[in-house]
Amino acid sequence: MEDRLMSESLKGKVAIVTGSARGIGNAIALKLAQSGADVVISGTNEERTKTAAEEMQKLTNSKVSYYAGDLSDEGNVEEMVENAIKESGKIDILVNNAGGGVILPFLEQTPETLKMTIDRNLWTTIWSSYKVLPHMVEAGYGRIINVGADSVRNGLWDHAAYNAAKGGVHAMTTGLAREFADKDITVNTVAPPAVEGELLNKIKERDAGLTDKYIEIIPKGRAASTAEVADAVWYLSTDGASFITGQVISVNGGSNML
Repeated sequence: MEDRLMSESLKGKVAIVTGSARGIGNAIALKLAQSGADVVISGTNEERTKTAAEEMQKLTNSKVSYYAGDLSDEGNVEEMVENAIKESGKIDILVNNAGGGVILPFLEQTPETLKMTIDRNLWTTIWSSYKVLPHMVEAGYGRIINVGADSVRNGLWDHAAYNAAKGGVHAMTTGLAREFADKDITVNTVAPPAVEGELLNKIKERDAGLTDKYIEIIPKGRAASTAEVADAVWYLSTDGASFITGQVISVNGGSNML
């Protein structure tokens, strides 16, 4: 009975999950779709994003569609949102996961990598929230969940530029939460530490000692799994989390406490 209720907890809802062709975003999108939501996934690579949507459709009973484009561009975000409204008539849940920073010592960054990091992580979140919120306000309902970063709080090595972007996401969370609370729109951030997957593997290839340091500060002694991050996002998407807003929820194995 409990499993059935969980699988239907988002039935009838429509969700956009940005940056969801792979990694954390893909795990989040799959979790929401398995819980009954119709899901729009997005990515920058057309073929990969289309394939991810097709594979997810086979695994769930929900409708899974996709949008391919750079969401740091206002026009692309507007098109994605308009397509979702045209297809489904509403957007109940927005998960701002699109990101990916260039993880380097600050003085090894270039103007191009700095801009790329801010665009990918902060502007994607700003534009997506800006374009989706009017529809949530009109409906008198909405759940916005941002994927932030535990590194904002612990000053992780080589993360200064990334933290500038994700810190902006954390800060925007509180402002939007207060502004739209009376419209039954909640805005929260889930902040993971190092997460198993492609980005961590790339850093490990460059400097295994650095990734060891990332893990050493986590009392659980390991990186988070994408499923563990997805579970937290799922909960904040449900009506059970209706009184939680303006929060940064750390899914971090204890690397920061309180």
